[in-house]
Amino acid sequence: MTTTIGLIRHGSTLWNKEGRIQGHTDNPLDEEGLQQAAEIAERLSGEEWELIYSSDMLRARQTAEIIAARLGLPVAGLLPGIREMHGGLLEGTTEQERVERWGKEWRTLELGLETNESGRLRGSRAIEELAARHPGRRILVVSHGAILRSTLGGLVPGLDLSRLLKNTSLTRIIKSGGAWTCDLYNCVEHHSI
Repeated sequence: MTTTIGLIRHGSTLWNKEGRIQGHTDNPLDEEGLQQAAEIAERLSGEEWELIYSSDMLRARQTAEIIAARLGLPVAGLLPGIREMHGGLLEGTTEQERVERWGKEWRTLELGLETNESGRLRGSRAIEELAARHPGRRILVVSHGAILRSTLGGLVPGLDLSRLLKNTSLTRIIKSGGAWTCDLYNCVEHHSI
């Protein structure tokens, strides 16, 4: 039995453009983000998807709702397990502000960030539980860049994660025979802007 999950990073926000770390700060999509969500919704309307889940954060929920409306599906549920990784004291700051507050070596300091290992375990568990709940189905999951990369690192070891996930990119993973593979990573061919 094959289970397919389409992982989507939420659309653009003002903080994305400003280079601010969002983490658990609940920001809405900006105008470009709404347009990006409509574009991926249109792309996905030409494919067969059965369920849509979303992170419980506003920017992901808004993206999921636009996709769900276009596909004629309800958002089946909100998954706190795939909410963005916590940014600790860095939330709301730009690179320049971080250097001003903590110096150029700020990355070496303990500033309350969620660890990659914590994100990998949390996200992998959430996706595994979702696949176990809906075996053999085709499921869309709208989430966030950092937690998706950490999750992918846990589910598909060896996957090249060097390219950061773009807003409303589609990454597709398939579970067959107990193992996950990735046949599409960070696809944004649907973007017009």
